[in-house]
Amino acid sequence: MIHNELDVLTELVPLGNGLKVIELGCGSARLLTELLQRCPACEALALEVDAVQHAKNLARLPEMLAPRLRFVQESATAIPAADCGFDLALMLKSLHHIPLHAMQTALAETWRVLRPGGWLYVSEPVYDGALNDIVKLYNDEGPVRAAAQAALNQALSTGQWQQTAERRFDMPAHFPNWESFEQRMLYPSFADHQITDDLRQRVKAAFDPHCGADGAHFTRPIHVRLLQKQAA
Repeated sequence: MIHNELDVLTELVPLGNGLKVIELGCGSARLLTELLQRCPACEALALEVDAVQHAKNLARLPEMLAPRLRFVQESATAIPAADCGFDLALMLKSLHHIPLHAMQTALAETWRVLRPGGWLYVSEPVYDGALNDIVKLYNDEGPVRAAAQAALNQALSTGQWQQTAERRFDMPAHFPNWESFEQRMLYPSFADHQITDDLRQRVKAAFDPHCGADGAHFTRPIHVRLLQKQAA
């Protein structure tokens, strides 16, 4: 069981020495923020398309990190950065959220902004487990998660990337109660899952058996692939 994915990243990628990092689809940028706290010589650019989350990120930006962390509201298909400017790109559960027709564009853009030898760390949830069984009642991500892996395979077939590592592990997921699950999972700011009263009740009925006095505990399987940019 892995409790902090940054431990996996630091095992696979040598951090430090003024590394320049870009995160694509950063969400709350929790891991990236911790990375910068661990590595005071690193700098980062974090992209997020969701306007609500982007505003939260700007409001929560720690003053001590402000000189080294920049948030921009933009997608991975149009990265506002020069060629070969980053050492490491992160896609943390974000590749499958990119529209299917745009995944290759996003990976090509990522290749463009990485220096030769730079790394792309892609972490994707595996379509399995009790939590997945609940979520797929209202948001079946099976096709898009498979498409994300296929997009990586296609990118590798171009010869522009080499896969240097692969890891599979479990991570804990905890929800204190139904209300926390409902707010976080059914009504995210980046998506409208078309939740009807009937659907909400079916999801709650599936969630409730997992919820005890200390909330609901799940195990979430994760698949990590580390790609390295090859020279053109």
